Amino acid sequence: MLMLCLFMFQIDRVTGQSFATRSEVIAPEAAAATSHPLATQIALDIMRQGGSAVDAAIAANAALGLMEPTGCGVGGDLFAMVWDPKTQKLYGLNGSGRSPQELTRELLLQELKGADRIPPYGHLPVSVPGAVDGWFELHKKFGSLPMDQVLAPAIHYAEKGFPLTELIAHYWAIGLRIHKDRPGDFGKTFSIAGRAPQKGELFRNPDLASTYRILAKEGRDGFYRGEIAHRIDAFFREIGGYLRAEDLASHRSEWVTPVSVNYRGVDVYELPPNGQGIAALQMLNILESYDLRTWGPLAPDTLHVMIEAKKLAFEDRARFYADPAFTDIPLQGLLDKRYANDRRALIDMNRAGRTYDAGQPAMAHGDTIYLTTADKNGMMVSWIQSNFRGMGSGLVVPGLGFGLQDRGELFTLEEGHANSYAPGKRPFHTIIPAFAMKNGQPWLAFGVMGGDMQPQGHVQILTNLIDFDMNLQEAGDLARWQHMGSSSPTGDRMNDGGIVELESSIPWSTQRALMERGHQVRPGRGGFGGYQAIMRDPVSGCYTAASESRKDGCAGGY
Repeated sequence: MLMLCLFMFQIDRVTGQSFATRSEVIAPEAAAATSHPLATQIALDIMRQGGSAVDAAIAANAALGLMEPTGCGVGGDLFAMVWDPKTQKLYGLNGSGRSPQELTRELLLQELKGADRIPPYGHLPVSVPGAVDGWFELHKKFGSLPMDQVLAPAIHYAEKGFPLTELIAHYWAIGLRIHKDRPGDFGKTFSIAGRAPQKGELFRNPDLASTYRILAKEGRDGFYRGEIAHRIDAFFREIGGYLRAEDLASHRSEWVTPVSVNYRGVDVYELPPNGQGIAALQMLNILESYDLRTWGPLAPDTLHVMIEAKKLAFEDRARFYADPAFTDIPLQGLLDKRYANDRRALIDMNRAGRTYDAGQPAMAHGDTIYLTTADKNGMMVSWIQSNFRGMGSGLVVPGLGFGLQDRGELFTLEEGHANSYAPGKRPFHTIIPAFAMKNGQPWLAFGVMGGDMQPQGHVQILTNLIDFDMNLQEAGDLARWQHMGSSSPTGDRMNDGGIVELESSIPWSTQRALMERGHQVRPGRGGFGGYQAIMRDPVSGCYTAASESRKDGCAGGY
């Protein structure tokens, strides 16, 4: 059997055909896929108790904030899409927070003392955490169970303890090494006797349990207007930071209309900026005229046009994507098929582009968790939540049990830029949930974690499914590529074509062909994302679920 498996893997390397690490999960009533097995189990248990897919997503997210603080937590932001079977409508929620009102541009520049960008850690990149308000907005619209019941599993594990999984333990140790000496309770909260917890070791977070109990009892106001808000305010005043109780009290999530393009008969949906989801849609528009199916999934031509499409989309991302409350975004123009034709014409099939300019559309590291749930009534949820860099800013308010995000690092200081820093503004965001429909009916809820990898990952998953007929697990397990070094909303400019990282099972013939076209290729160093997905069969109503083989998580159903 071992020899057969190795032989199958060798065939994969040579031919580029799909290879799955495990079978898909197929279930008749409900499904969940998360980056931690216990969170997946919690989501399924909540739905067994009569909870909706949104209840299950909140419960899983709360558990992940405890069990995977290396990627998420209530100190971060949230984006979600929900297919509601009652209204037959797809809803979008932007749960991202804004910069502190007291931190003016002039004051920020004084604090930076000549530095040309906002630092990744400490008090300056902290923006208002939006996740909790997102939970309660979604729960108010789509929840079935009371919030104390939804949060009960996470509270249980926070008090009694949970065993660390392998990959999370690795990143946890890195986070502790970076942040253990910062002001506040980071070292106390995330260590055992001053050291990082090990794989399989029970870890407890009683402070986070107390925070969750406040939310269960007092609702979102317990976070944004009550004891938690006042503790955050007092802590930031003590350390010379700028986040205030007033910033928290004024925060609100925003219901938004998902935007879409049709790719080979599939309507693919993303949320509009301040996130980067439309980059995936722009890439799909560019790719639609190429015969990817004939070329094959890991063929040189396939990867070349994908990489070039990514470069083109990211030039527009660098120029236009920002908080729409502060700038006019040419959204319709960016997603227009005619505009994609103009951009596609810039691609040379024989040569990698070293630099591109943003287009002129008509006007009309990051660490993250992604999860998806689906219930017996047909509700499907695509949900993503993040601290931004790993464990965020490194600031943990004493007694609260969670770290605050550092999403404000993604502002630029360039005056006049759409994403330039301003008080009360949402920064450019990398985290993006995705959804797809066929013939007006829900087909796929999915996401790929990992900063700039996310739009690239969305496109790779979709082409694997649509162009190359892979199953849901194969689509996530196939070797990935990642282009790095594009122009950025923070002000960086691509002038050398960037770098293409390739996972090791991409055939050498493809790697060599890309180098011959001028791509700077190097072996992958990790960071190729984490994937979860649920697909619905339109005839039987059964769900198929898959989970990332590169992470600790799993898919499940009943």
